[in-house]
Amino acid sequence: MRRFLFSFFAVLFAGAVSAAELGDDGLHKTPWMRDTFKDLREDLEEASAEGKRLVLLIEQQGCIYCKKMHEEVFPQPDLSAYIEDNFFVVQLDLHGSATAVDFDGEEAEQRALMRKWGILFTPTLIFLPENVPGDSTAAEAAVAAMPGAFSKVTTLDLFTWVNENRYEFDNGEDFQRYHARRIQERNNVSSD
Repeated sequence: MRRFLFSFFAVLFAGAVSAAELGDDGLHKTPWMRDTFKDLREDLEEASAEGKRLVLLIEQQGCIYCKKMHEEVFPQPDLSAYIEDNFFVVQLDLHGSATAVDFDGEEAEQRALMRKWGILFTPTLIFLPENVPGDSTAAEAAVAAMPGAFSKVTTLDLFTWVNENRYEFDNGEDFQRYHARRIQERNNVSSD
């Protein structure tokens, strides 16, 4: 009986550790997310002042893929540390009624901005450049976007690719080629 109780509590405790925290808005939360007024122009200024890149994380309540990212991918220590050290993350709600201000100055409910940007899937990460023209929307200015849930390796590679401004390189290595090269390099190291 003691063994059964020990196993039961071990499973219960393990489930509690992996559960992602939900905020009052029903969206998953992480310590590296920023609680802002959702004026993207101000968020970009603040990110730049901290020497970080602005990324928008779009999610929705009940999203199983968002849950997967928050329970299995984002908690990985090296990925979490990389995001926290290099990125200013602002969370937006696909169906949210709270307002946000786009780079073009339009203030609207978040759900209206998501329709304007053509966001159809959660989670979606939108990576912004260091400077955004005042007449651009976030979707128009984005240097990369990642709709969906991906592995830690793919996610870390994309954050790294953006942080290193590799989208500006004129070497024919788009993200998919960069990611494939990084996979090969990691495989070569592990086989040595």
